[in-house]
Amino acid sequence: MAEEDKTVRMVTNLDRKAVEGKLAEVRKAAQAAKLNELVTMLTGVEGMPKAQMEMRVKNALLWLGDKPQHQRITVDLELIELNLKNLK
Repeated sequence: MAEEDKTVRMVTNLDRKAVEGKLAEVRKAAQAAKLNELVTMLTGVEGMPKAQMEMRVKNALLWLGDKPQHQRITVDLELIELNLKNLK
């Protein structure tokens, strides 16, 4: 099955630890894709207040807006965005 044919399960009950873990995965994928600006945006988000983390994620999604070749990273960030409401 091709990567673009896979369905992503949109889990909306991730806690802070899971959200931060997912952000680390996205950062690693961005490093592998040599998306240095995105890596910079997502560096140091662990432990940030909810509003700051939300701003970083939104900016990252905007930055990826014209890069359809990185759809997988975009989908992962959208999943994170859906779960930001769960941060304490």
